[in-house]
Amino acid sequence: MPLTLADIGAENIIKRITGNQEVRKHLADLGFVAGGSVRVISEISGNIIVQVKESRVAISKEMAQRIMI
Repeated sequence: MPLTLADIGAENIIKRITGNQEVRKHLADLGFVAGGSVRVISEISGNIIVQVKESRVAISKEMAQRIMI
């Protein structure tokens, strides 16, 4: 399921990243890699704030839909 459907506060393991090569590289640079953990901190107007690799990152709903957990 996409990250947009994750429960707030629950820790999830990233299964895969979808999208073209440029999108996957951008997300990997932010720390979103298969096998890594991600936690949704909050959701504001569809955009989400997540904790990944000891950092908090805000991503758009469109980007979050490309991260499968």
